[in-house]
Amino acid sequence: MALTVLVQHPRGELREAAVAALEAAGMAVQRSCDGAEGLALLRTASVDVILTGINMRRVCGFGFIEAVRRQARLRDIPILVMAVSATPQLKARARNAGAAGWLPYPLDPVRLVETVRMVATPDGRPP
Repeated sequence: MALTVLVQHPRGELREAAVAALEAAGMAVQRSCDGAEGLALLRTASVDVILTGINMRRVCGFGFIEAVRRQARLRDIPILVMAVSATPQLKARARNAGAAGWLPYPLDPVRLVETVRMVATPDGRPP
């Protein structure tokens, strides 16, 4: 069974680059433009991993992560942050909110797929 990943980012070209890499690796992908849309999607969709940007309208990435972590059904889904800026303060804030890791832009498709598999399964291999 393929992993299902929610890819959420306001910039379409960045979101679609991640989607292309994940789909090429055989993963199913849900898309979202911002945190509010992502939270609405998660009311009905089931995903194995979430990739989110930080600077989004309506609900920012940190607010999104915190909202996901407050919901029992979603609490254990690994969340990876995708962002250009990777300051220690931003990484710490993401970890404190409940993120499992950080992926810097530009995204390396191989690293992206490996990281998603690593956080989704204990041995990092496809389920």
